[in-house]
Amino acid sequence: MSGTKTAIRLWGALLLALLLAACAGGGGVRTVVGGAGTLAPPDSTNAQGAYEGASDYRIGAQDLLNISVFGVEELTKDVRVNSNGQISLPLVGTVMAGGKTIPELEAELARRYADGYLQNPQVTVFVKEFTSQRVTLEGAVNKPGIYPLTGRTSLLQAIALAGGIDDRTADLGGIVVMRQIGGKRQAAVFDLRKIRHGQMEDPQIYGDDIVVVEQSGSKTAFRRFIESVPALGLFRLL
Repeated sequence: MSGTKTAIRLWGALLLALLLAACAGGGGVRTVVGGAGTLAPPDSTNAQGAYEGASDYRIGAQDLLNISVFGVEELTKDVRVNSNGQISLPLVGTVMAGGKTIPELEAELARRYADGYLQNPQVTVFVKEFTSQRVTLEGAVNKPGIYPLTGRTSLLQAIALAGGIDDRTADLGGIVVMRQIGGKRQAAVFDLRKIRHGQMEDPQIYGDDIVVVEQSGSKTAFRRFIESVPALGLFRLL
């Protein structure tokens, strides 16, 4: 466990170094104020589609699917995609689901059920858990690590995955969400107190996001990065 935490912290330090270098060079990173509409969805169609219901979401390993055939209750089934991207279903057996979009899998299953089993089957696929989507939580949380997102997840819910904040050390006004937008690493700062009081939006978290809860009174490079934001003229700290 300690080795995992060390690896996560090393990853966070490396990412921070890249952020600081990009800021110093005047490009690559744009930081925006946390709040409604300011932090766009990420570039990845995998991450975005998992929560917006877009047809281009591609099924991944460990996703939990609900598969039903209209009018045939016996074929309604929850199945977990295995590590090879496969699922197993009545009548049709093993089917490759990984890498397919929802419409593609629905069409494939309809074709298989129609091949000697059902007449004009109407197949519906619903993703119940998007466990191929993961978020990294670092800093003053009780259990830093990489966690699966099993459905639409807000910032507060993501922090709860990591056992909540460390009340002794967390800076509630220094919650940073980082993601890839427009080909660039972007970040937004959120105030946990304002979110809890309904004064600030509880933002949606996507796969591959990185959430950092800064430590109160710290003198880390990350703290210097946050404090340097107003000097960059991009936005004010919350």
